[in-house]
Amino acid sequence: MAKAMSAQKTVTPSADALAQAARAASAGKGLPPVHLWTPPFCGDLDIRIARDGTWFYLGTPIGRKELVRLFSTILKREDGRYFLVTPVEKVGITVDDAPFVAVDFEATGQGESQVLTFQTNVGDLAVAGPENPMRVVRDPESGEPAPYVHVRAGLEALIDRKSFYRLVDLGVHHDGWFGLWSGGTFFPVIESAELP
Repeated sequence: MAKAMSAQKTVTPSADALAQAARAASAGKGLPPVHLWTPPFCGDLDIRIARDGTWFYLGTPIGRKELVRLFSTILKREDGRYFLVTPVEKVGITVDDAPFVAVDFEATGQGESQVLTFQTNVGDLAVAGPENPMRVVRDPESGEPAPYVHVRAGLEALIDRKSFYRLVDLGVHHDGWFGLWSGGTFFPVIESAELP
């Protein structure tokens, strides 16, 4: 029996095989339960998510939005690395910054009652609040802000520039900080004293 097992070939996963497995796993039921899956690591696949949210396979942009959306549903983050997972395999991919981009948002309410709902480039919605915090990282050299919102299961979206400018218009001062309220939580953007 050991002889038969050692004769088995290790199959390198392909993007097509992952897509088929992802389709089977989701089967129109919403997001698959990737947090419950602990398949063996099968190696890295040449898939990269650029900072602008573009997905590349073998250096070529993936032009089919449906395929990008499908892959995004089986994305998982573990120990700072990103993987595409199915119930039977896990492959590493490269993410330049955040795996998603928040391309728009809707604000309802005002002040502490304000709620910000973000839409990502792959169609996810995330309501900023205690479960989906926002954060802003400033480049140590340029001071340029990079705003993020948590989307799901440790995965964040970089908030695009046009949305960030709109968010700044909604900002308020609170406890020495300029920031935003959403879902009953205040998210600091910059210390009030640093503003002109």
